[in-house]
Parts: sequence; C-alpha cells; structure tokens
Amino acid sequence: MMESKKYINVIQHLAFEDLGSFGKVFQSQGFEIHYYHAGVDIPKTIYTDDSILVVLGGPIGVYETDIYPYLQQEIDGLKYRIQNQLSTLGICLGAQLLVVASGAKVYAGHVKEIGWSTLQLSEQGFESPLKHLHDVNVLHWHGDTFDLPKSATLLASSEHYPHQAFAMGKHILAMQFHPEADTNRFEQWLIGHCSELNHAKIDIPKLRADNQRFGATLAQAGEKLLREWLEEFDVLLQ
Repeated sequence: MMESKKYINVIQHLAFEDLGSFGKVFQSQGFEIHYYHAGVDIPKTIYTDDSILVVLGGPIGVYETDIYPYLQQEIDGLKYRIQNQLSTLGICLGAQLLVVASGAKVYAGHVKEIGWSTLQLSEQGFESPLKHLHDVNVLHWHGDTFDLPKSATLLASSEHYPHQAFAMGKHILAMQFHPEADTNRFEQWLIGHCSELNHAKIDIPKLRADNQRFGATLAQAGEKLLREWLEEFDVLLQ
C-alpha cells in the first residue's frame, strides 16, 4: 500500500507574500502545498486538520476584525490549534494572530520596524531552531507589536521591540519578522508596499541594497531553522 502524500496548508493574505524560500524546503521534503486566500476560500477544516498550517503576513491589523471580519475566523481557528497543539507556524501577521488567539494583546507600536537587522536571542532562543539566526540580519516589516502570551516562551527580541518570536510547546512557532523572504522576488515587496514605505519615509534604495547584501545568508539560515522545526515532528525525508 502506497503512503499517502503529505501536505501543508498555507493561509495567504497578500499574493506576493507567500512561503518564499520556505516553499523550496517544503517541496524538497515531498510536501504538497495548499494555499488558501484570506477572505476568499479558507475552509474551516484546515484548522482541525493535523497537517502543518502556516499563516503568513499581511498589512492589516489583527485587531481590525470589524473591517476584516474573516480575521476573527482565523483567530478562532488558531485557538483550536493552540489548544490541541497542532503544528502551526505564524509569520508576521500570522504570529500576531496566534498572539490574539492565545488571549494576549496586539497593538500599534511606537515605530515602524522595516528593514534588515539582527535579533537578540533569549536563552531559550539559543536552544530552539532560531539559533540558526544568531548574528544573521533578518527582514523586519511591521508597525504593530504585542504582549507575550502567558503560555509562550520568548525566543527573540529586536532593537525596537522586546517580543519578536515565541513558541508554545514544540508545535507552535511564531515569528514577527520574515525568515522566509526570497531575495530574488524582493522587488515585489517594494512595489506592493510602496505606499507604506513612502508614508514611513523608508529609504527604498537602501532596503533594496540590504536585501542583496543579507538575503542569501538569511535564506540559508532560514532553511536550517525550518528543517530543525520540522524534525520535531519527524517529517523530514532526509
């Protein structure tokens, strides 16, 4: 009897913010990737499915459920996954959705953190898959921040914000930065977020140059991070 194909479910909030470099890792391990678009086609079954769920980033605020009501559906679904320790990876907005689903607060920060810089790992961070990001410049792209959930273990901070990554058990991992950013497709981010970048007076040529300077190293470190996280579930082929 042939083994059934394994797959992951991915919630996408923007067309150009996909799995990026993480997609290659999943594909190399035989995963079939199923993308679902927020506000359009997210079936409730992906929250109860024991397959890995990845929730990606986006420019909307997790607290704007009155404007974007589907966010509440995501929050409710993530509550179930947290309670049942179903393997879930949250990136940027995805991380903030996990925060709210766990009962903590997300709110506007004091500064837009957009650009490349290193993280400060906690002691637990050095014992986690995030250890591969030590001294690696990662891509930050957010204006909101959050309180650390009571059930969470802090893994990383940044220059501007104390809470950048956390874990809840071994199955739930949340990162407010972007370890999945694909250097070769970075221009899509600059185009798609041009209004935000101009409003925040971000130096776009520098952002582009830093992508060329740091992107390849981040991709290598991000692959190691993701592979180690997957090893927790014994799903790697090699």
